[in-house]
Order: sequence, then structure tokens, then C-alpha cells
Amino acid sequence: MDATARRVWLRITVALFLIALVAGFAQFGAVASLDDVARHFGHHTSNQSLQSVVGLSGSVLGIGLAILRFASLGALPLASLADRWGRTNVLRRALLVGLVITACASLSPAYWVFVLCFALARPLLSTTSVLIQVITVELSSTKGRIDRLVIISAGAGLGAGMAAVLHGLIRGGASFRWLFALAIVPVFFVRPLLRWIPEPTFQRRNTSFARLGAVPRGVRGRVAIVGVMVFIVGVISGPASGFTFVYGEGVLKISPGVVAAVVALSAATGLAGLLLSRYFSRVLGRRWTIVLGTVATAAAASLAYGGGKATFMVGYMTGVAAGGLLAPAMVALGTELFSHSYRATAAGWIVVAGVFGAMTGLLIFGLIGDSVHVTGAGSFRLPALLTFLPLLPSLVLLTRLPESSTMDLT
Repeated sequence: MDATARRVWLRITVALFLIALVAGFAQFGAVASLDDVARHFGHHTSNQSLQSVVGLSGSVLGIGLAILRFASLGALPLASLADRWGRTNVLRRALLVGLVITACASLSPAYWVFVLCFALARPLLSTTSVLIQVITVELSSTKGRIDRLVIISAGAGLGAGMAAVLHGLIRGGASFRWLFALAIVPVFFVRPLLRWIPEPTFQRRNTSFARLGAVPRGVRGRVAIVGVMVFIVGVISGPASGFTFVYGEGVLKISPGVVAAVVALSAATGLAGLLLSRYFSRVLGRRWTIVLGTVATAAAASLAYGGGKATFMVGYMTGVAAGGLLAPAMVALGTELFSHSYRATAAGWIVVAGVFGAMTGLLIFGLIGDSVHVTGAGSFRLPALLTFLPLLPSLVLLTRLPESSTMDLT
């Protein structure tokens, strides 16, 4: 690679990294500030329940988070449009409008208005994340795909971490409003970054689909298997991340400053997870890396929810590492298996599977949490175990998919 090619490669990679960071920040703000939102809009009760501790019941929190996940279903038609109108064209509009709506959530007068604002922004930001992944794969060589996927996963993780850290640093009765308002800032500098990203070009096939979301009949089984895998990951990762700050700050009474410090320190474990994902994706392949990452995510979340403050911190930091291990391999498998003419559409269907998985996990977790009637340290242990563990044997379905690490894109 000559000097000019290296500069172009670096510029594209930096742009993809920063856009992934912005999307991660905007999407994770709702989760990072959930405890503050619950306290601001809810009211405490005298009975032994989650609402008596944080202000809103587990089922209300779970339904709110599930609605946010459900709204991500809008990513399917939007991502499908990218197969018709071009990746960068749809990416630019989805990102800018999503950021503006997220900033509008800072004006929410009630909990359900807050949920509505994020529900409107979520499909746009989910589409942004999907298209960043697709563009990254399509602009990379076979050998270099996993490297770039690790980089954009680091960007998304850093953006989510920034949301959590800023949530801990911005204090006050309505601190979450300032956090959401910050989403307007990237609007003023992402447009130049988007110009750095070229439109991926492949030889066009004489294939057209009459409906948005349609994929060729011959690959629908492969899309379904990948979707089942993503559904399982969603059932685990939805509650694993969705209730983290409610448990840490609301139940264990860890100060937001300490939580922010733990989140900052977890950047190191997240980087370690990403490097492990890069290594295992090449040595073991995408499929076994996904198995390791999924099992590690379930174990880390069960550890975090199963004890006191120290256990929570260790479990959270381990969970960030597990997420770093899982994410690049999962993205790689879900994009490398499909052709350019319908790759974004297939990625949209995979988002749908993840949405239903996360919704299922959040609702089950919240309902079990309400029925346990246990408060304090370890009160989320049983919901975690009953939600996460039963689905792990289903990972054997990965053996039905081909290994994609050496595939040439078409």
C-alpha cells in the first residue's frame, strides 16, 4: 500500500470510527440515564419492590426499554433503502435526523414522552449503526475486514462509555436533560466526515426486489439462522445493559461518580475484548468467537447482578470485555455471508431479530424482577439466571452456517 492509499484508508477509517462513536453516544444515553429518569418521573412506594427503590416498577422500565428496542424495527425498511438509493445517501439523513430527535428528548415533560422521543430516534440511529457496519465490510479487504470492524466497534463502545461518564459527571435534578441536549453538538461536524466515506461499488447484478425488505429465496434460511443467533444475543444483552445503571445506582446505591469511574476504567477491558475478538476471529473463526462472546456476556451479567458493589463492578467491567469480544465477530458474520445487492436488507432483518430478542429479554427480566419481591444486593440474580441461561444451548445452530472469515465479498 503506497502513501496515498494509506492516507485514504486512514481518512475513511477515522470517519467511520467517529460516526460510530456519535451513534453509540446518542443511543446509549437513554440507558445510561435511566436511573435519573426513573427518579425524576416516578414516585417511590412503601412495598418491597423495585419501584420502592428507584421510583418506577421493573415492568414499567422493562416496557419502556422494550418500546425503544421495538422502534428499531424501523431500521429494516431504512436499511433496505440503502440497497436502492446508496449507503452514504441514507446514512447521512438517518444520522442527522436521529441526532436532532435525540436532542429533543431533553425537553420531555414525562417518562412516556421521553420514551416516545427515543423511540422516534432509535430506528434512525440503528440504521446508522447498520450502514456503518455494511460500509466498513464493503470497503475492506478480506484480510483487513476484522481489523476495521474492531475499530468501529471501539468507536461505538467509546461513544456509549462517554454517555455513561458524562451522566456521572453532570449532576442535578434534571441532569439527564443536559446529556440528551449534547446530541445536537455532533450535527455541526459530522457532515464533513460523511464526505470522506466513498460509496461502496460492486458489479451490479440484474436482481431487483419488488418490496422493501425482500431477499432472494435461496438465502432466506441463512438469514433466519443468523437472526436466531442475534435473537439469543439480544435476549441476553438487552437486560445485561438495560438494567445496569438501575441496579448499580438505584439498588446498590453506588454514587454516579464511582459508576462513571468504573465505566472509564472499563475502556481498558473493552479494548482487551476487542483485541481478543480480532485474534479469535482469525484463529477460531467468526462462529466460535460468537459462542465465546455470548457465553461470556451471560456469565458477566449474572455476576454483576448477583452480588454487592464489588461484584457489580467486576461483572460490569468483565461484561464490557465480553461485549468487545462478541461485537466484531457478530457483525462480520452477519455481513460477510450476503451479497452487495441485498446486504443492507439482510442486515436490517438481523436488526429485527435483535430487537425482538432484546424486547423478550427485557420483558422477562422485568417481570421476574417484580415477582421476586427482593430488594438490595443480589436482587437481580434470579432474573438474570432465568433469562440468560436457558437459551445458551441454542448456539449450536451456528454450526449450520459456513465460516465467513475467508469469503470474498460479492
